[in-house]
Amino acid sequence: MGRDFVAVAHQHGAEELRLPGNGLRVLLVPDDSVPVVAACIVYLVGSRNEAVGHTGATHLLEHLMFKGSRGFDPAAGRPVARTLERVGAAFNATTWFDRTNYYETLPPEHLSLALELEADRMRNALLRCEDLAAEMTVVRNEFERGENDPFDVLLKESFAIAFREHPYHHPTIGWRSDIEHMTIERLRAFYDTFYHPDNAMLVLVGAFQRREALELVAHHFGAIPAAPRPVPPVVTAEPPQQGERRFIVRRAGEVGWVVVSHRAPAAAHADSHALAIAADALAGGVTSRLYQRLVETGKCLDVQAIAWQLKDPGLFQVFATLNGPTGHAEVEAEIRRALAACA
Repeated sequence: MGRDFVAVAHQHGAEELRLPGNGLRVLLVPDDSVPVVAACIVYLVGSRNEAVGHTGATHLLEHLMFKGSRGFDPAAGRPVARTLERVGAAFNATTWFDRTNYYETLPPEHLSLALELEADRMRNALLRCEDLAAEMTVVRNEFERGENDPFDVLLKESFAIAFREHPYHHPTIGWRSDIEHMTIERLRAFYDTFYHPDNAMLVLVGAFQRREALELVAHHFGAIPAAPRPVPPVVTAEPPQQGERRFIVRRAGEVGWVVVSHRAPAAAHADSHALAIAADALAGGVTSRLYQRLVETGKCLDVQAIAWQLKDPGLFQVFATLNGPTGHAEVEAEIRRALAACA
C-alpha cells in the first residue's frame, strides 16, 4: 500500500495532503509559538447519518471509543484515559450533526502516542456489551442535563419543528427511547460503516516537524485499508416550507426565552460567511444591535445570534433570555425589527 502523500491544497500556512493507499486526508497547521501539538481526527459521520429508530448511535459510539481498543485494552494495563494522562495530555471528543471528532493536546515528543491511539481505535475498538451498559447511565444523565437547560430545549425543539424530513430533525444525543433501546450490534454495524480512513481527516496543529509528523502518520495509518464499500449518502432533502411555524414550550421556572429562526444555506454556500458576520453584528458583543436594544435597556438578560455552519442547509437563530416581566411578544418584535434592518 502506497504511503507517499499526495498534495491537495496549501494556503495561509495550512497544508492538506492525502494518503493515496487508503484515502486518509491530513491537514497540517504548524505553529511554533506554542509548546504543544494537538492531534484531531474528524470522522464525516454525525447524527444526520442515523436511521429512524437508532438516533443517538453516533454519540453513544463516541463514548465507547474511550473504553478501549486492541492496543489500548484496560485488561492489559493500557486504558485510554490513564495512558494519555501519564504523558500530560488533554483529550476529549465531540459529536455533532455532520461529524464526530477525537482530539489530544500533548507535548510534541508524545505525538506518536496520540496517532497510535487514533489509528488503533479506527478499526480495532473493543465495543463490548458491558461497556455499553456502563456508559448508558452516563449518557442518560447527559440527556437529563439537556432537558433541564432552556437553551438546549429550545435548540432541540426548533430544529425538530424546522426539519420534518431531513435528519437534522433529531438532536445529536438522540431521542430517549432510541438511546435506551440501543444495542451493541447496532453500534458495531455503525462503526463498521463509517470508521474508515477514507471517511476521516487527521488534523495536526502546533509544534511539530513536518517530515517527522508525516512519517508518523504513514507509520500508524498507512496500513489501514479503505472502506470495503462507499459510505451511504444522506439523500433526504427538506422540502420547501409552506408558511411560518411557531411552537410554545411550557416548563416550570421563572425565566422566559424566545428563539427566532430562519432557514440558512449550507456552510459551503457563498452567503454563509456573510451570515456569520451578521450574527456578530446582531448579538456579538456589548455594542451589537440586539444587545443595545434588549440587554442595555433591561428587557433581556442575554441575547445571542448563531449562523449554524452545517453540511446541508440549516438555520440562522437568535436566542433571547427575558428579564422579569418583559413579554415574549415584545422581545420577538424587537428581534424581527433588527433582522429586517439587516435585509
